Amino acid sequence: MSAEQPRHLPDKELDKIVLNYLTQKGYKHTELMFRNEIRAIAGEDYTMDEMNAVSGYQFFPTDPDSNNPDSYISSYADLRTLIERSMDIYKLELRLVMFPVFAHIYLDLVFKGFLDKAMHFMEEFKTDHYEYYGDNIRKLSIITHSQHLQENEFAITLRSQKYNVRLSNVSTKLLLNFLQENKLYIILRIVNQYLEIEETVNHQQTLMMSDIADVTGVTGYSTHGLDDFNKQKVFLGPLPPEPTFVEEAEQVLKVKDTQLNNMDPQSLGDDDLSTLLEDITKDFKDSIEAPDRNDVPLPPSKGSDIQTKIEELFELRHRIKLGASTLPSICFYTFHNTYDSLNCISISDDATLIAGGFSESYVKIWSLKGEKLKAFMNNVRPTFVSEVSDLERLREQHGSECKRLVGHSGPVFGLSFSPDNRYLVTCSEDKTGILMSARLWSVDTFTNLVCYKGHNYPIWDVDFGPYGFYFATASYDRTARLWSCDHIYPLRIFAGHLSDVDCVKFHPNSRYILTGSSDRMVRMWDIQTGRCVRIMSGHSGAVHSLAVSDNGHIMASAGEDKKVILRDLRTGKTLRKLTGHTDIVYTLEFSRGGNLLVSGGADQTVRVWDVNACLSDQSDYNTSATNMENGNTSVGQARNSESARVKSDELLATFPTKRTPVYKVKFTRRNLCLATGAFTKLSEKEQ
Repeated sequence: MSAEQPRHLPDKELDKIVLNYLTQKGYKHTELMFRNEIRAIAGEDYTMDEMNAVSGYQFFPTDPDSNNPDSYISSYADLRTLIERSMDIYKLELRLVMFPVFAHIYLDLVFKGFLDKAMHFMEEFKTDHYEYYGDNIRKLSIITHSQHLQENEFAITLRSQKYNVRLSNVSTKLLLNFLQENKLYIILRIVNQYLEIEETVNHQQTLMMSDIADVTGVTGYSTHGLDDFNKQKVFLGPLPPEPTFVEEAEQVLKVKDTQLNNMDPQSLGDDDLSTLLEDITKDFKDSIEAPDRNDVPLPPSKGSDIQTKIEELFELRHRIKLGASTLPSICFYTFHNTYDSLNCISISDDATLIAGGFSESYVKIWSLKGEKLKAFMNNVRPTFVSEVSDLERLREQHGSECKRLVGHSGPVFGLSFSPDNRYLVTCSEDKTGILMSARLWSVDTFTNLVCYKGHNYPIWDVDFGPYGFYFATASYDRTARLWSCDHIYPLRIFAGHLSDVDCVKFHPNSRYILTGSSDRMVRMWDIQTGRCVRIMSGHSGAVHSLAVSDNGHIMASAGEDKKVILRDLRTGKTLRKLTGHTDIVYTLEFSRGGNLLVSGGADQTVRVWDVNACLSDQSDYNTSATNMENGNTSVGQARNSESARVKSDELLATFPTKRTPVYKVKFTRRNLCLATGAFTKLSEKEQ
């Protein structure tokens, strides 16, 4: 049978073909419903052998229209018309299919050389998708030649990975019947070849427009497979301390308790320092989720580590308990005269130093205490040092207001202070030989100590681990890497993201790291095995910032889609989507204790969110989606639900700056919120 004259089959043979298709695709519920209808109407049923017995028929015939670009455009227009004329309760679901079909039609037109038609198609229909897929539309628009399909990472991802779509069985049947009846074989081929449709029994509550990213996208797994993947056992409790460390800390604290009680017996009250230490060690002992101490190999604790821990206990006694009725005080530091060259900012854990990375390939460090920075002199001899006071005499006599660290040969994109505030790790676009490098700097001497080589492309972000021995980097080469300060090569390479990795964050127990990517996914990796243990979708744009609560259970992510998403790391499920920002979100931070979340971004605001409200009341979050399920909400109302949610109780306060995008927010040990950014001058038009 020639392709130009496709054979028209009797109804019985067509029924067999449809059943065969549904069986092969795994659409069990639709297959069962279709079989019941056949029995009721024709009184027949078909075995697998009978379904495969139809010969001489091509399910996706090679129609001459497949080489006609107008057929692609008209097929999409017909699909668009069907969806717009559907009932409101199905319209939003069916719209999930439109973007992947749109993308693959555009790629097909470019591949076949119909460039003018591809451009016309893009211009005519891109407005249908720009609201939720704006970043992807921009990526598609730069594909203007068939060669680009072999080079462009977005095109390669779309062609090599199936696009997940979750539809109810009724919506699936409506779609397939329409494509069959109207002989839209071009779209049927795209659905069969490039889409992975997960069929659900009932109309889904995930029909809110804000939740599109949860049920669609390319993850490398089917939706059911992703749910099973996220059931892997993880250990999110605190890392147990060394037994010797606890014993030594107790001895030191008992001495300090005695000294303080002798000076002022009323100063401590019931909660002395020893009690605080007991509470902390009790948390380790009682936690069934705690990892084994050997899972995170660390060097033996030093005397300075004990002293640091004791200082943290002192700070804990004075920590302010924040909540919905007790908002944090915010101290904002503004950088002036940066001329748009400041790329990143980091604040030390003790809130005494602040560092900025610049496009001119250098790093600057300032003191937040208003003191001049004094480096150790180069001719220090250890034999001359017997007391701490001797060290102070070996520093520079006058010092300077800021220190410039020079060593990178490209723009600096990320930096992070070590927990003991003695080191700073930075990353950039500079290339050492054929590999990109990160650098470790001493905050005592303000000099470069080590250069770490490994990435093949620019490094976007870096984060020091909570124990100061490990740090992680995120790169354009689609990988994150784990390093230790005493090795110049990476210990682990975490590969799996489908686009560049934009941000990286350590879990509080240091057993895991989290990465956010331009593929709109957040992944959690086990540093012991190097394997991915969680894949979390939900964003409709690149992920630029991550934060994890102190207890290690709740993670927040944000980025280009202007939303902040809270997730439960135990299950990988989305807890709440927080809307309110009007531009890209750059930074996130949980308060000490985890009651509040603070965010900042390009909309020049600092926003405070109530985490407890998000965790305690999930019913309100699903109310509007339930209304959609019951047919009580129109599509227009669904589109406006995002703006309505801004006024909810989750957003406790908004603090606008004058003209300063917020680059970084950080809580001190006493729960004072620090925020910082670079002042933006008025443009000529605004002036």
